[in-house]
Amino acid sequence: MSVFQVIWRNALHRKTLSVLTMLSVALTAALLLFVLMWNEGVEKGAEKGYGPFEITMGAEGSKTQLAMSTYYHIGAPTGNIPNAIYEQVKKEAEAEEVFAITTGDNLNGYPIVGVDAGYFAVRYGDKQLASGSLYGGLGEAVIGSHAARTLGLKVGDTFKGGHGLVHSAEAAGEHAEENHEKESGEHADAGHEGAQGDHNEHDEREGHDEHDGHEAFSYKVVGILPPLHSPDDRAVFTTLDYAWAVHGEEAQHEREVTALMVKPKSLLGAQALKNKYDAMTGLQAMYTGKAVADVVNVVDKGTQVVQIVTYLCVLLAALTLLLSLLAAASERRKDVALLRLIGKPGRYVWTALVGEGVFLTAGGLLFGLLLGHSAGAAASSLLFDFAGIQIDPWSLAPGELLLAGGAVLLGIAASAIPAWQVYRVDPLYLFRS
Repeated sequence: MSVFQVIWRNALHRKTLSVLTMLSVALTAALLLFVLMWNEGVEKGAEKGYGPFEITMGAEGSKTQLAMSTYYHIGAPTGNIPNAIYEQVKKEAEAEEVFAITTGDNLNGYPIVGVDAGYFAVRYGDKQLASGSLYGGLGEAVIGSHAARTLGLKVGDTFKGGHGLVHSAEAAGEHAEENHEKESGEHADAGHEGAQGDHNEHDEREGHDEHDGHEAFSYKVVGILPPLHSPDDRAVFTTLDYAWAVHGEEAQHEREVTALMVKPKSLLGAQALKNKYDAMTGLQAMYTGKAVADVVNVVDKGTQVVQIVTYLCVLLAALTLLLSLLAAASERRKDVALLRLIGKPGRYVWTALVGEGVFLTAGGLLFGLLLGHSAGAAASSLLFDFAGIQIDPWSLAPGELLLAGGAVLLGIAASAIPAWQVYRVDPLYLFRS
């Protein structure tokens, strides 16, 4: 009988315990692999998140919030700034490229971003569109690859946007809640009925006008972006002036933009631009890389907590394997004594004993890696939609080979103690029992 047959029969002899041991190893390996893919996604997202735009300008507030809303399309922006600032920054000698963005609307949860079409060439070079062409007029739109695939949009389709940066269902819920609070306030303050009524009528008229603006404004898809492997894959792009047309900001002095993305000509130029515009009231200018690094550091701290939990799972898996083999050790004594009596070499006996632990570890590891990649594939779209983290679930994750090698070594180490105890049994034990 070959050593592999012995290992297989030993594992089958204790089927329930063997399956539980392999399952413990599999779940641990899957969790570790998912953490590795998460880390890779965060790091790649940070690298590709803002391209050459080392300076970002926007309304005063959280730098992290400004960076996340501008480049990752996550959360609400810090506010708006006058379009005149944009016109001024474009004239700066230290600025090589300047792009303003306007945000505030969405298409089924995917943000509609107004930006000059030249943005794509500056950030992504000479990449060709998957289909169609870039927009050139008001109402034309280009869809990110992920958003187009999820929404089923193609060139020639038309759509209407919704107000806000959240899904229309959420916006409807918030609008209903605001109306409920407003009605409660009217009942509670009857003394100001006339003034409150005029105020409510004004608010309702503004809301109605805004609603009519979104309902009347229609977009036409003229192009689909190729996979850019950046947060832009889940956004809808159109002309900068879309927001002014939808929200009725026709007068030049009324126009506002959400943020400015600035590519400086040099490091000294970046510092000069930051210092000059950061000192203006109501405006902040920041180094984009530093703000993104702060976000990554926060994510890393959360990942470290998950890693600690994962290491505890590794320890539990090793203990489970060790206890499983120790429980089987007494049953193996007679088998080992018999093998020794019929003249099997020590190498054969040792391989059979340690091999069982390695077999259980390797089986659990393979299942765990498959489970981890499958979970990554199932969750990749959800992660990208809600967190802007893009993972490649079927590629080899950094550290995956190290994970596999460490798991096998762990299986060998956990098998060595019970294997040594059984291996040392006296062949005459068979006749004394």
